[in-house]
Amino acid sequence: MDTLETTAPPADATVGATVDARGLSCPMPIVKTAQAIKTVASGALVEVLATDPGSTKDFTAWCRSTGNELVEQSADGAVYRFVIRRK
Repeated sequence: MDTLETTAPPADATVGATVDARGLSCPMPIVKTAQAIKTVASGALVEVLATDPGSTKDFTAWCRSTGNELVEQSADGAVYRFVIRRK
């Protein structure tokens, strides 16, 4: 697994929701994540799986603009994994 950014969530942190955006193109991974993040409490984690190579830049920009924290970003082959903490 190639790690693009390493800020691992605390060991006791649990993922509150998982968004499977594999096979979707921009802007759908962001749209689905925006919907899912509203379903978890502030401080909770949302995991996103995507295959769109542009999603790495998209999630960085989206987190910056929304105030949510991109806790972890990694790639395993063609699948990108993002862990986002809701503000």
